[in-house]
Amino acid sequence: MLVSLSAVLLLGLLIWFLLHIRYLRWSTVLLCGTFGFLLDRTVVAPLVQAGLETFAAFLGQLRF
Repeated sequence: MLVSLSAVLLLGLLIWFLLHIRYLRWSTVLLCGTFGFLLDRTVVAPLVQAGLETFAAFLGQLRF
């Protein structure tokens, strides 16, 4: 668990850096996919899921 949480933090920082310098390539896509799979295995996953569901509900209530 501790190793995957450390990997999530490191990959998150690397993704932020790549987005910040606008260096987006296939390697970035693979990195983001790996980040997602590792994030799913941490204790943060239910919190992220709840946040995404709340955001989706908010978007569903918007009327244009």
